[in-house]
Amino acid sequence: MKDLSVIIRLLFKEKKDILLSVICGFIGGITAVGLFSASGYLISQAAFAPPIYTLMILVATVKLLGIISAVSRYGERYYSHRGTFTMLSNIRVSFYERLEPLAPRIFQKFRSGDLLARIVGDVETLQNFFLRVFYPPIVLLLVFLCTIFFTAFFSWVHALIIFTGFILTTVLIPAFFAWRQRKVDQGLREERGRLSTEVTELFYGFRDLKIYQQLDEKEESLEAIAEDYVKEQEKAGIHHLYNESVNTFISLVISVVVLAVGAYLIAQGSLDGIFLAMLLMISLTVFENTTSMAIFPSHLEDNRRAAKRLESVVGTQVSVEKETEVLDINSSPTIEMKNVSFSYPDEERETLNGINLSFPVGTKSAIVGPSGSGKSTILSLLLNFNKVDAGEILLNHQDINDIDKESIWKHSNVVLQENHFFFGTVKDNLAIASENATNEELQDVLKKVELEHLQLNSQVLEKGANLSGGEKQRLAIARAMLKNSFIWMLDEPTSSMDSLTEAKIYEELFQLAANDTLVLISHRLNGLEKMDQIIVMEDGKVVEVGNYEDLMQKQGYFYELKQIEQSVFQG
Repeated sequence: MKDLSVIIRLLFKEKKDILLSVICGFIGGITAVGLFSASGYLISQAAFAPPIYTLMILVATVKLLGIISAVSRYGERYYSHRGTFTMLSNIRVSFYERLEPLAPRIFQKFRSGDLLARIVGDVETLQNFFLRVFYPPIVLLLVFLCTIFFTAFFSWVHALIIFTGFILTTVLIPAFFAWRQRKVDQGLREERGRLSTEVTELFYGFRDLKIYQQLDEKEESLEAIAEDYVKEQEKAGIHHLYNESVNTFISLVISVVVLAVGAYLIAQGSLDGIFLAMLLMISLTVFENTTSMAIFPSHLEDNRRAAKRLESVVGTQVSVEKETEVLDINSSPTIEMKNVSFSYPDEERETLNGINLSFPVGTKSAIVGPSGSGKSTILSLLLNFNKVDAGEILLNHQDINDIDKESIWKHSNVVLQENHFFFGTVKDNLAIASENATNEELQDVLKKVELEHLQLNSQVLEKGANLSGGEKQRLAIARAMLKNSFIWMLDEPTSSMDSLTEAKIYEELFQLAANDTLVLISHRLNGLEKMDQIIVMEDGKVVEVGNYEDLMQKQGYFYELKQIEQSVFQG
């Protein structure tokens, strides 16, 4: 139950519904036993033609128990389902609250399809935890204990038989099948995640698969995975039916034993024959409640695995957030990196190693170097998307880990290599940066980024599918310009633009960010003459730092890169 501990804690937020569900379930179960036992006794008593008032009392008792049983069953369904839906809501909210801080780096660990399967499928699975796993054994235990205690007044032998049946049908057999269920369900949930992942990749990569004539192979692979998933489902279904059949068979065997032993005791004169029908009806009725235990192992394993997969995303324990301070600045800050090292999860290679950098107030810094040298990683650390493995990052001489992330992002104008665009209009996509901007201001910023050909009501498809690469980058820059805060973090913001457009946009950017702290990641080395410092990186290390003139005069690594770039374009 360790994997389900978080779910149980969330469940007990609804103590009232849990208690009412158990009470109503117990009343419903015990009155059903009383109803059928009274019916059995009534049949036996009627055979001896007792006084009419005796039969009237028994008939009234049967009717009363029937009404109580129906009302309590309704109450059980009402409170248990209300508690279940509330618990499901609490799980979703709790999971989201724990997932949200991980959002910037979650896809480094999980593929999108697998993550979707966990968020949707596994959370939905947990709706069965209370109804199928938690409270049925509690109700069943209470009903059986009262039934055994009542039966012992008439025949301790029958009480012992029913107790033995209880141990078999609610403890030993479910425990055995729960152990087997782990093996049966070993691949079911993983196959579902695998199928979801492959379907997602097919949709995202459909165009590329078509271009490279690999669509048929991908579809065949997807069909094979779908068949494996169906086989796992069939295997789980067969195992579930087998569980139910075995439990039902044992219950009927117990009832037959009750009847046979009762007949033997009557023959021996140890039991009044008038109670035989009653004892048989008690056995048949009380063991009807064990049907829920037949599916208990399947739901227990399903919920355990679902909880485990969800916890593997957000961590096995609810992390206690460190108290942080809100970044409140009225001018551009200074940023420092001191002996920073960082590696991505499950990677042996160190992405950054011993980085020492300073970004003084209001300076413009460019970080250049070959692909994979760690440039974009520096940006993600400065924005606190990831935590450093060693060293520290200071923002206005304060450790970045002591500053609230939201307040850092609030004061940052960010353009990443991949920027998301929402389905809607150009105005909708600009509004996320400044909701109160007027149409004139929006038109003006579009003009600055050479997008005056777009209207504010122009349609933007999901992920900006109807925009070119350059248009996407310019729209992302327009959003950053609208926000116009004191920190600029730009990662390859103009890589898809022509040189002329790039030069015009940089001119607008530098004019707008004249007094701000700006960090630019770039593969291109042209247009860096205006930068206060150029940081040259290779293999996760800083190899050179200086302004354009100093680095060119030094004729080091930057100079060599510049010469290579010029020879490529001139050739």
